[in-house]
Amino acid sequence: MFRPTRASFGKATATVSEPARESVSPPQAAAPAGCSVLDELTGLLFERFERDERDERDERDERDRVHGTWRRLITGEAFAHRPGLTPQERAELSYRRLGLVNDAAGDARTLVRDTRRLTALHEWTGFVDGGLCTVASIHYNLFLGSLLDHDGDRRELSDFTSLRRTGVFLCTELEHGNDVAALRTEAVFDRETGGFVLNTPVPGAQKFMPNTSLTGGPKTAVVAARLLVDGEDQGVFLFLTPLSDERGHLPGVRVRPLAERTGTPVDHCLTAFDQVRLDREAMLEAEHGRLDADGRLTSGLGNRRKRFLRSVGRVTVGKLCMSAGTLGMARAALTIATRYAHHRHISGTRAGQRVPLTAHRSHHGRLLRSLATAYAMTFLQRSVVDRWVTHDETDREEHERLERLIAVTKGWITWQAREITVECRERCGAQGLFPANGLSELPGNVEGGITAEGDNLVIWLKAASEMVFGHESGPATPVLPVGRDLGDLGFLRDLLASAERIWQRRAREALRGGPSGDPLGRWNETSGAALEMVSLHARLQAADALRAAAARTTHARARFLLENLCRLFLLDQLRDNTGDLLAAGLMSAEHVTSLHGTTESVVAALSPHLMTLVDAFHIPEEYLSRIPLANADYAERTDASPTR
Repeated sequence: MFRPTRASFGKATATVSEPARESVSPPQAAAPAGCSVLDELTGLLFERFERDERDERDERDERDRVHGTWRRLITGEAFAHRPGLTPQERAELSYRRLGLVNDAAGDARTLVRDTRRLTALHEWTGFVDGGLCTVASIHYNLFLGSLLDHDGDRRELSDFTSLRRTGVFLCTELEHGNDVAALRTEAVFDRETGGFVLNTPVPGAQKFMPNTSLTGGPKTAVVAARLLVDGEDQGVFLFLTPLSDERGHLPGVRVRPLAERTGTPVDHCLTAFDQVRLDREAMLEAEHGRLDADGRLTSGLGNRRKRFLRSVGRVTVGKLCMSAGTLGMARAALTIATRYAHHRHISGTRAGQRVPLTAHRSHHGRLLRSLATAYAMTFLQRSVVDRWVTHDETDREEHERLERLIAVTKGWITWQAREITVECRERCGAQGLFPANGLSELPGNVEGGITAEGDNLVIWLKAASEMVFGHESGPATPVLPVGRDLGDLGFLRDLLASAERIWQRRAREALRGGPSGDPLGRWNETSGAALEMVSLHARLQAADALRAAAARTTHARARFLLENLCRLFLLDQLRDNTGDLLAAGLMSAEHVTSLHGTTESVVAALSPHLMTLVDAFHIPEEYLSRIPLANADYAERTDASPTR
């Protein structure tokens, strides 16, 4: 199988010296000519999840097209790590970098319509500049994406594609977040002019935390508002609304900066409208809703909720962008923490002996568990993006199933990214608390991804309500444990699937047995088990993606590493479910008692290859060289003052 080298999308990364880096001892097999285990792992991590023969031939160009532009961009001096800036300086820097992204992107319309490349942008910029990741997601996906999805080819968009005006997206309100379908902002149809009057009727309807300040230059918004025609509510639609120009905010636009929040600063504000007049073309229309000159609405969708969901459809791709951004943060954190673990030496067991932190199982075991999860996260992201890009949008059942999978994936990846970035910060001790070392801001930036595009718990609750009866967890026929071994990936996978089925059965029983005549009470009885079912479903999808990646490689040592990462991941996911599986007769007592020892054996097999596994993430050396903790001379650079 042809596999491109790491250099095929940007300058190859220099690596930390580690004699044991490729000393894996799987069954011997010939490796593809000129392809190292590191090349193979990187290729798998950054290529399409599914490929045909044509993809094989064009794989090198495709990987460079999707990832190479962004990876090369962040190696430049303009993207150097710059701790110590004020919040205002940081926000200004993010907008300047957005201009560089736009220059590198080529045609902005093409970028918006290319989900693979758009999500990759977030993957590479997220760990460099969380603020940039935020404003890029808003400008390209939510703003430009919404315009293009609503008869966009009939609009003049050059001001936005050239960034003469930055686009923002105003949907959530001070009193309406996840229940944004109930928002109160109004767009009243004006029969005299044929246009609209945009208004914020109550303080709770102020748009909450969009980036609407004057930072970054003139801005235009897509505003979600309730269309009122002769007092009749037609549902929520989007309206193109200029907010500011070179002189300041436009008449009727009221913007108040919010207090600083955690994570990289962005110019978040409260925004309200006082009788702002919009022309007829301001309303974003498509098949879900068109307004004629007499104020009559025609729609191909049956109710206001469906029209609303169609209006804000870019939120689905936004979820993929959020999971991509936090995924990149997790991989960068692991790279920094693992390099530090090799550089930092502490006292050994004998007098005068010094050993690296990685010598200790208590240290490298935690990093390896996080690495196994990060690999599973990456392959799950690739799998879901590919399915979204290639699915038939006219198949509504498949479309809705994929939207649910994307929501579940976003929740799981962003939550795992938080755990990984916190773990990496802790493994670097007090050094990890200093912004100069590139770790301290990452957990806060991940928090933004957890809440953006739908708070994780809420979107999981929606998925859970649909999956209790609308999805069949498997396997339908229990797989008995006789003759099965914990080293068997197929057996481990079946156990995890069985755990999902157990929790689905509990959720179904709770829903059926809940208090009659009390829908909320019934759901309260059900939601705990249903959420556990969703969590296990997400982990099973991730395990399947990692296992599939291992099966695709013909490189024996790469297969050895990936299969052991998958084994470690599955063993960890089963740990909290052994009681249920034992009670159901799906695990034996011997399986349960040997789980810890088996896990330790897998960790021991992987531990010599820590650096190989993080080097495959291909974080640019230009970025890492500016992070003191990621370099052998970190002690000499600890007292260096930040450079503005």
